[in-house]
Amino acid sequence: MRSYENFTWIHIFRHAAIKWFALAAALLLLLSLFLSVGERTKAQEEKEWRFGVVEAYTAPNSARELDIAWTRVRFHWAEAQKGGTGTWTPEVSDEQIANELAAGRLVVGLLIGIPDWARDEDDLPQGLWLDYDDPDNTWGIFVRETVQRYAGQIDHWVIWNEPDIDKTAVAHSWDGGVEDFYQLQRVAYLNAKEVNPEAVIHLSAFTYWADVYADREQYLARLLDKIVADPEAAEHNYYFDKATAHLYFQPDQIYDLLQLFQEVMKEHGIDKPIWLMETNAPPHDDPAWPVAEHTLSVMQDEQAAFMPQALVSAMAAGAERIGVYKMMDIPDDRQANPEPFGLLRIDGSRRPAFRALHVAMQQLTGAQQVTRERWDAVGQFRVRQQDRETMVLFARLADPQQVEVEAIAERARLVDLRGTEQLVEAQDGRYVLELPPALCMQTIGDYCMIGGSTFYLIQALDGGDPPGGIAPALPQPTTTPTSMPTATPTPTVTPTKTPVPPTTTPSPPPLATTARITETPATSRPPGAATQVSALVVEDVSKAAAGNEATAVENSSGSWPAIFAGLLALGFLLLVAWWLFTTRHP
Repeated sequence: MRSYENFTWIHIFRHAAIKWFALAAALLLLLSLFLSVGERTKAQEEKEWRFGVVEAYTAPNSARELDIAWTRVRFHWAEAQKGGTGTWTPEVSDEQIANELAAGRLVVGLLIGIPDWARDEDDLPQGLWLDYDDPDNTWGIFVRETVQRYAGQIDHWVIWNEPDIDKTAVAHSWDGGVEDFYQLQRVAYLNAKEVNPEAVIHLSAFTYWADVYADREQYLARLLDKIVADPEAAEHNYYFDKATAHLYFQPDQIYDLLQLFQEVMKEHGIDKPIWLMETNAPPHDDPAWPVAEHTLSVMQDEQAAFMPQALVSAMAAGAERIGVYKMMDIPDDRQANPEPFGLLRIDGSRRPAFRALHVAMQQLTGAQQVTRERWDAVGQFRVRQQDRETMVLFARLADPQQVEVEAIAERARLVDLRGTEQLVEAQDGRYVLELPPALCMQTIGDYCMIGGSTFYLIQALDGGDPPGGIAPALPQPTTTPTSMPTATPTPTVTPTKTPVPPTTTPSPPPLATTARITETPATSRPPGAATQVSALVVEDVSKAAAGNEATAVENSSGSWPAIFAGLLALGFLLLVAWWLFTTRHP
């Protein structure tokens, strides 16, 4: 009798355990799926689409923390097909591209380079001046195969990189003339659109400075002269959908030159969006990568201050998207780049610029209108968002600067460069802030090249308490690619190359003399205003960033994919245990 009772209780316990095992496994799987869907939804719907970082795949955890919307990957022809036609060995793997897409990032491909087997006697791609779809046009075939291979995964393609840099410079990449580059762009555009009508083709970025130093007309203007002279160009969207710029070091120049490039396009009857695809101010004082002979003097703290100043300047100038070059230093960079551009060092630790960029992206999310209001001793930008107005403020001199902001609400949120915030109250209808001085390691004209620590003064548009968190992101604008025309047959006439006489390159002028300072007079203050309003002294905390950010590294644990994988694996193990138990103990 006792034996039967023991069996009954064991049987009951066994079935109860099976039910609890099954329930626990089901709950874990449901939780994993719920979190996965929630994460994908956040990535796809709430991400601020404007901001990106080049080569995010080199540090995926940090890219996820920044919550960037897009990245750029390079397909160097000489690497991707170093074994000849039919081979494919790019530096970025299919898995890395898939991971970028899974994280909700738009991937932009950069096509550049010529393998030795495809290089002609003029150091151009063999057959470049043949018909765009001629099988002996090696560049056309490479573009066609690459765009077709990644169609639906990578639909944005940049054609080449900075062809305006002369042969004597380290970053030189193009040996042909402007007319040769026109043909390179034309062949790439026609092939890409033919195999992927959804492709969005970006014109190469130009440095601006290479032409300034050489005392010649801007490359963009000379290239557009060639393009608009092509009678078939207009029906092919002038062979590009987006313009691109690479601008470094000077927020002032970012604002001015982006407008200049847009004006050059309009002078040629072309109106296209422009991306600032690369910007940064690499430091020379990082012990992990000290730079003895630097281009311009920049400290790590100045690189951090540069991030919000560059972003807001580009937005005010009308840039559609803005990208930082680049995510992480890699060992090969020491040969290719004279200075460290990474937000992360080679060991994965973060420079202060990482945190500053993260805060800037958060505070500028959802910007509907950005206006530069002052550019004298103070940099002042007004950012209009859905539920708030954010004033971006920083000093541009090596002395503290006082700034007054009109109050539209009695209380505001003040956020510093690293995201520390406090509530402040208006006095007599104004906010008065004492901005800390710029480090000013490099001057351009009468001002510091990079301003001091940046602050964000946030007020509610309805006059109430300042809204917390991040402003709602704007819907991403839809890009309508221009497909190959169907009504008009492909032109049978192939452009012919016109010999271009060689030109001499004069010595470059000193960099400091080429900067253009746009001064906006400060709003005059009524007599006695200084004694009527107490200034809120803002502490400069940017120098604390270097030590604190160094503790965060790219390979840190606790990222979302690891948590999801752990939950999924645990649920799977519970299901396996339940199956084994039931089959062996019916």
